[in-house]
Amino acid sequence: MSYPPGYPTPPQQAPACYRHPDRPTYVRCTRCNRYICGECMHDAAVGHQCAECVNEGARSVRQATTPFGAVQGRSRTPVVTYTLIGLNVAMFALQMAIPGTQRALALWPPAVADGEWYRLVTSAFLHFGVTHIAFNMLALYFVGPPLEAALGRLRFSALYLLSALGGSALAYLLTLNALTAGASGAVFGLFGATFVVGKRLNMDVRGVMAVIVLNLAFTFVFPLISSQNISWQGHIGGLVTGAAVAAAYAYAPRTSRVAVQAGACAVILVLLLAIIVFRTADLRAMFGLG
Repeated sequence: MSYPPGYPTPPQQAPACYRHPDRPTYVRCTRCNRYICGECMHDAAVGHQCAECVNEGARSVRQATTPFGAVQGRSRTPVVTYTLIGLNVAMFALQMAIPGTQRALALWPPAVADGEWYRLVTSAFLHFGVTHIAFNMLALYFVGPPLEAALGRLRFSALYLLSALGGSALAYLLTLNALTAGASGAVFGLFGATFVVGKRLNMDVRGVMAVIVLNLAFTFVFPLISSQNISWQGHIGGLVTGAAVAAAYAYAPRTSRVAVQAGACAVILVLLLAIIVFRTADLRAMFGLG
């Protein structure tokens, strides 16, 4: 509308916030150029931005990750480590409460060969006495959290379970009538992984190496000076498996990191299953199970 010369023009209406039309404002979002009121504006490097543009910018920012692919900045609580400790303690309580649990779930090669393959996993959550579980859980409590933070929960879970299975697989392969149980194979796998991760990060790994050597020495020497047996097969199997899994995590190329890490875990799992199948066929032939 036009007005003749000298005619008083009505005052122009002030622009309003795009989210709150009843609030006049002259401030614009520096990204979308829409008007925003004091409640809707967020400080930016230059000027102010609306909530939608701030959220869009946050989605477009690439999250920082560790050299192994874990997202940084997530909860520092080692959920998987604490869950594993809880499972082990719960299973130990079950052993104490229900007689026969140990014999029903521990690794015993003849039973596994007869079809009770679940023993290869359940045995990794059983323990022969308070001292046995105390040492394993203490080691898990100290070694688990930093590894879980570096690798991420999913990778750490795969590492632990594959190490446990690796210890069971070698014990199954190299023993005949021994009853085996304990999280030691998985714990040794974490020891091996800690060494590999430390090397990858150019850290001083002499302390970790000393822990591994001392534990291996204890594994072989203790049975000679006592009447108790220790499954060196389970310890070695877990150590080698954990180191192999960690190597795949640590040295996977960044451009195809997830695919290489997942593929390596799958290959290691297949190899362990092949060992189990081979040993099962051998034992079934030995016992005439057909």
